[in-house]
Amino acid sequence: MTEPRPVSFAHGTAPVADTAVFEIFIKTTPERLWEAITDPEARAKYSFGVPTHSDWTPGSTYRAGVPGVVDIASGENLVVDPPRLLVQTYDALWSDQVREQGTTRVTWEIEPVGDSCRLTVVHDQLPSGASSELYGGWPMVLSGLKTLLETGELLTTPGSLMYAGR
Repeated sequence: MTEPRPVSFAHGTAPVADTAVFEIFIKTTPERLWEAITDPEARAKYSFGVPTHSDWTPGSTYRAGVPGVVDIASGENLVVDPPRLLVQTYDALWSDQVREQGTTRVTWEIEPVGDSCRLTVVHDQLPSGASSELYGGWPMVLSGLKTLLETGELLTTPGSLMYAGR
């Protein structure tokens, strides 16, 4: 009998089926959280130093990257319901391996809970055997978002600011 393996993004034993779910509680308002998700300058502070640009309307496109340095992702905003719900297609662009994974979907759901918010990020429609490179950065991104909103400081994990200042 083989020993059960823990669910681990680092070891590629997650997600479950085609879905990876991340939930975090942040002491902030839904409006402030929405702004941090949709404002390019704020986004760059917790998302590898990379801004995400869009007009944030249903059917519009978005693009995340640093021109001339790296393209991270692009896609379409399917549902835009501030400050509660953002559903997007997601085409990862930073390597050949993730580009080959195809289009997936990311849902950002904000729910007020007392003086805080529950942020649930669902990355689904992942291909069978999806590379952990495709979804494994979410814990670092969300930890950076929480740190920024609660302390005003930047998270300085090895990859959290890899493209900042470029």
